[in-house]
Amino acid sequence: MNKDVNFSIVAGVIALLVGLVAFTYNWVIIGGGWQYFGVFLFPGNLVLSMFSEEIDFWPKFALQMSGQFLVTFFIAYLVRKGLNIHLR
Repeated sequence: MNKDVNFSIVAGVIALLVGLVAFTYNWVIIGGGWQYFGVFLFPGNLVLSMFSEEIDFWPKFALQMSGQFLVTFFIAYLVRKGLNIHLR
């Protein structure tokens, strides 16, 4: 695979793991209302904002976590590609 794709996958997985830890911390330890929750889950919240609030918990959670990975993946890929083109 391409180095840019590998880098983007790693960035997406790291963002996904950060999102899972932040969600677990907010849900289990704090009990909701953690003020930095939106900061850590910003990529996931971008995707989630396109859908209605009436979605059940598990589909909403899946959308948020997939958005956490995909938005980070695409941004990392575009930035990496842009830097490769710019630095040549």
